[in-house]
Amino acid sequence: MSRSVLVPLPDRDFDLTEVSVPWHLLTRAGHRVVFATEAGAVPAGDPLLVKGPLFGKLGAAPDALALYRALEQDAAFRAPLRWGDLRMAEFDALLLPGGHAPGMKQYLASEVLHAHVRDFWALERPVAAICHGVVVAARAGVLGGVRTTCLPRYMERLAYLLTFWKLGRYYRTYPEYVQDEVRRAAARFERGPINLGRRGTETDDRPAFVVEDGRYVSARWPGDAWLFGKKLLAKLE
Repeated sequence: MSRSVLVPLPDRDFDLTEVSVPWHLLTRAGHRVVFATEAGAVPAGDPLLVKGPLFGKLGAAPDALALYRALEQDAAFRAPLRWGDLRMAEFDALLLPGGHAPGMKQYLASEVLHAHVRDFWALERPVAAICHGVVVAARAGVLGGVRTTCLPRYMERLAYLLTFWKLGRYYRTYPEYVQDEVRRAAARFERGPINLGRRGTETDDRPAFVVEDGRYVSARWPGDAWLFGKKLLAKLE
């Protein structure tokens, strides 16, 4: 049975892997993915992740980049709904992607989205959040007592220390680390094994880490996107 999955996005700067990989898995399985932006603008991923923010490094993997190019041509992606027009009961699942570039603040700080997340959470349907997307759920106030992961402090700090001389605070969206904000929301945070760059792939989930708590799925970073998408798909099926 085909299901509908809502993916709210900022106008720009979302992590293209965390959107395109789950989109690919969901649509390949026959599900409908619906996108929404604040005013209905066609969204755009973080451009630095296309070319690699540090001399071609730290960008999206080639497979994810190819999927993003396909996503850009998707009719639903090119005609997003408006956040204010959303009726959450019309969707079977909610996917909250991440990203750390400045344009993400439009999405992370939106009280409209926070209210939508609370409304959808109350429906007891699948919710999936990855990386900074967990911040949206935390700010919505739905993660109290819930097992979750998110971008770990060591990953966020390491990326910042390696790049601040060239990119400034590109890897520090807010002064507070994602992990610390999520823990402050009374969530039961799980860091997962230390990972210094190995990414899961479509055929190899060994480097990936995903936490499931009932209908809720969470992951840390783009390297978890394949397993994260597979877990959400399993909850729909």
